[in-house]
Amino acid sequence: MADALHAVIEADRTVYSERVVNRLQDEEQVILASEHWEDDRALSLPAQMFRMGAELASEMTDVFSYALLSTWPINSSNAPRTAMETEGLDSVAADQSTPFYGTETLGGVDCFTAIYADVAIAPACINCNNTHADSPRDDFELGETMGGIVIRIPLN
Repeated sequence: MADALHAVIEADRTVYSERVVNRLQDEEQVILASEHWEDDRALSLPAQMFRMGAELASEMTDVFSYALLSTWPINSSNAPRTAMETEGLDSVAADQSTPFYGTETLGGVDCFTAIYADVAIAPACINCNNTHADSPRDDFELGETMGGIVIRIPLN
């Protein structure tokens, strides 16, 4: 189930990053993507779009949850909070082709946790992360793992 959820989440993230943000901002220079997208009348950043989708999904179901985390987060709320998240993010950074799987107990609930590499797939991704004032890194390259997509499925 986690792999199927990841396929959908990754497909949506890729389409938005490559075919919307990268195309409209970087290639055609029609509209910018901005961290302050509402005030700037701009596109939301791919990470913001991801978070909005995750928050809406969590309002709709408690069968699973997902998040975009990184050991190099621009926003500290996207940093790993559990030992398993840290281990999984380190694992997918070392080998982005192999997802990380494990179980952990959170708030008394046993969860299956799957972590997949979040790869820089478009110039817009690396340009934003490399130039953001709060970014702990400024050397991301296309194809590099920037973080991870964490999917949790309660087992109880």
